[in-house]
Amino acid sequence: MLLNGETLVMKKEANLNGGPTGEITVSERITALRQEHGLTLQECARKTGVAASTLSKIERGELSPTVTTLQKIAAGFEMDVTDLLTQSRQVGLMQGRRAVSRKGEGKSHTSMSCDNFLLCHDLKNKRMVPIRTSVTARSTDDYPVWAHSDAEIYLYVVKGRMQLHTRIYEPLDLEEGDSVYYDANGEHCWTSVGDEDAEVLWVVTT
Repeated sequence: MLLNGETLVMKKEANLNGGPTGEITVSERITALRQEHGLTLQECARKTGVAASTLSKIERGELSPTVTTLQKIAAGFEMDVTDLLTQSRQVGLMQGRRAVSRKGEGKSHTSMSCDNFLLCHDLKNKRMVPIRTSVTARSTDDYPVWAHSDAEIYLYVVKGRMQLHTRIYEPLDLEEGDSVYYDANGEHCWTSVGDEDAEVLWVVTT
């Protein structure tokens, strides 16, 4: 799960790391954002709560940031997390907003532990971020760092079986149709159980 610990980049995705679409990479966006504000890596680390060493690896394209890390960076710069994955920014708010994601749509962000699709990503300044994820991790060892943030998470298992791991409780077994709501301020990670990747729909507060 992207949410749970940074992972070394093993391959480049065309829709995320440049390619035929001509979009700049997430690492390039973060580098440009830091430079636009005239910040050193250490200053950016203090602003976002993300370690300078982690920021450096992300900017060099050596590390794929998790959703949690992207949220911290976005919050530090007072912007929407999806602005780190898209080129345009929505200015101002209006009443009665809505966004629709059709089947198969979503802004892709992939790590070695999860394949994520941020849903309704064109709507900025949301109070929560809906994400569809395939959990590719099978072991907690797949997470060099377990995730934690000030957010709250609601998770619904759409398909397959998985476990929610925390430092407080025993692993929680979840099957298709099960759901859980938890505080993300405790370290946690997800793993699939069996040969099939668990598919989940989860919402994280911003």
